[in-house]
Amino acid sequence: MPRTAANSQGVEIEYDAFGSPDDPVLLLVMGLGAQLTGWREGFCETLAARGFRVVRFDNRDAGLSTFMDAGPQPDLKAILHGDPSSAPYLLADMALDALSLLDALGVDRAHAVGASMGGMIVQQLAIDHPERVLSLCSIMSRPGDRASGNSTPEAGGVLMRERPADREQAIAAGVAASQVIGSPGYPDDPEELRERVAAALDRQSRSDGFGRQFAAIVASPDRTPGLRGVDLPTLVVHGADDPLIDRSGGEATAKAVPGAELLVIPGMGHSLPEALWAGVADAIAANARRAG
Repeated sequence: MPRTAANSQGVEIEYDAFGSPDDPVLLLVMGLGAQLTGWREGFCETLAARGFRVVRFDNRDAGLSTFMDAGPQPDLKAILHGDPSSAPYLLADMALDALSLLDALGVDRAHAVGASMGGMIVQQLAIDHPERVLSLCSIMSRPGDRASGNSTPEAGGVLMRERPADREQAIAAGVAASQVIGSPGYPDDPEELRERVAAALDRQSRSDGFGRQFAAIVASPDRTPGLRGVDLPTLVVHGADDPLIDRSGGEATAKAVPGAELLVIPGMGHSLPEALWAGVADAIAANARRAG
């Protein structure tokens, strides 16, 4: 059942949970413009079956959490040209949202797992608040060094297109984008993919948060120096065929964190197909066990 927690900045965070309340918490952080439903229920249940209390949530500016539309808006052109001053928030603020959710749940420490932008957020969480993190898993992400994890022109272009106002056109655009950035070795069933895109759109149709989240990514500093000081069990998962954040992003992340394990999966793109759930869940559980 969905619930909401508020932090000291007045940001309300929508979340839900799977598994036993007595198990250690595994916090799932989703990516750019995506809702908590991007972590599909079957994957959450797969993780819960491995002994975790799985908590997923909507980042600020996504889903049913607070949209940050009341204040100044980012100048994306200026940010992309090196002036981050107009960014309304940074990835560090989004990491504090995750921390505030743990506080609301009464959780001292959690296993942190993030995908894409979510991987960047959990990296920042481990850098800034290592005492609150038991283990770290960064999936299809990058450390923000600007040299690694770049997109193909097609993948980058399809992600940045504006969402059509018409519902059917928006669904078609979402399906098309998923097909471009998805996993070539594990293609989605077209009808099932359409149903997922439609369900996400019906849950929350706003798209204005995307630009603010994107600004947070671009305006945030390179995490590589901070990651060198992370002393936590760390797993980096990346698709060998990711067109949105190419595998060099995962390789750079793993290289930065001392002792990190890198799992590169052939046929995986910028998605987590059902066929990979069990193996990825096993790897996350094995990394978590290293925390003791």
